[in-house]
Amino acid sequence: MAAVRYELIKTCKQSGARLGRLHTPHGVIDTPTFMPVGTQATVKTMSPEELKQMDAHIILSNTYHLFLRPGHDIVREAGGLHKFMNWDRPILTDSGGFQVFSLSAMRKITEEGVHFRNHLNGDKLFISPEIAMEIQNALGSDIMMAFDECPPYPATYEYVDQSLERTTRWAERCLASHKRTDDQALFGIVQGGMFADLRKKSASQLTSLDFPGYAIGGLSVGESKELMYEMLECTVPLLPAQKARYLMGVGSPDALLEGSIRGVDMFDCVLPTRIARNGTVMTSGGRLVVKGAKNARDFGPLDPACSCYTCTNYSRAYLRHLLKADETFGIRLTTYHNLHFLLELMRNVRQAIAEDRLLDFRDEFFDRYGMKDNDRGF
Repeated sequence: MAAVRYELIKTCKQSGARLGRLHTPHGVIDTPTFMPVGTQATVKTMSPEELKQMDAHIILSNTYHLFLRPGHDIVREAGGLHKFMNWDRPILTDSGGFQVFSLSAMRKITEEGVHFRNHLNGDKLFISPEIAMEIQNALGSDIMMAFDECPPYPATYEYVDQSLERTTRWAERCLASHKRTDDQALFGIVQGGMFADLRKKSASQLTSLDFPGYAIGGLSVGESKELMYEMLECTVPLLPAQKARYLMGVGSPDALLEGSIRGVDMFDCVLPTRIARNGTVMTSGGRLVVKGAKNARDFGPLDPACSCYTCTNYSRAYLRHLLKADETFGIRLTTYHNLHFLLELMRNVRQAIAEDRLLDFRDEFFDRYGMKDNDRGF
């Protein structure tokens, strides 16, 4: 029996979006789903109990950061990541590849792997496909990701072509060194930059390796949303319908809706927690900057349409005061609201798919929220 199994329940007649379930060793995930990001084995400022209150089915943790501290050996000794962080629902770990390429100023890519410097202290380090598997096997996540190269944007056709070929060879090495196939599923990552024919080539190579699920990588790296959707439209149909599809690093409401319409099942992004720490929240009427002067005497909730703990108990004026005073409680409350907002959005997306009306729901949502969410595109 595979560690993770995707079950397609229904395809929306209006949009083609998929309603499904992902069965994992730590529970069932309803899809399409949004995964809150817990980089350092914690979703910033949130407790596991609070994540359960807002019905997060799965969270993501970061291999690169946990490799640096506390170290995967310590997490293994603790009994794995679930016990270490007291989270008994599914966890997905990324491979660390994106962070190696984005955080480390000094890195050298070889066929063996990547030599880079620890961004915390400057130490020289090395990660290969085999090491990425060793780390993730020690962490014990339900879903682990193959070690890949995420090419920069923009990049030349020749570079992206060479890069995706290396990613395929690394994927083969990941499969060969993955030790816990009974309770951990390894997903492959399709690359190919912004070139439709290279996306097709990467998808063909990776689907031939028969991973239990597939991620679409190398998007939301600086390109326009229109280009991202174009790449999705040429990539998603090439992936097996009976397996989960994961769009990495995407989390704005409009991108979640458009990605779901294009057949994506899983999303993750730091966006809701990051903008919350900067005092910005997502509401049914669009984005709101809580520190704005107009909120000083506004004793209503962030979003009258929201039922989350923050909106049920606290006013815009109080939240503005907390954030202006640099009180951590303010960040906790805005973070709670933003995560609840996106998880509620995905519940509504699933309901709309079940009712064959996702395009109608999208139009209704955009009428209230605004057509585009412009925070650096994603």
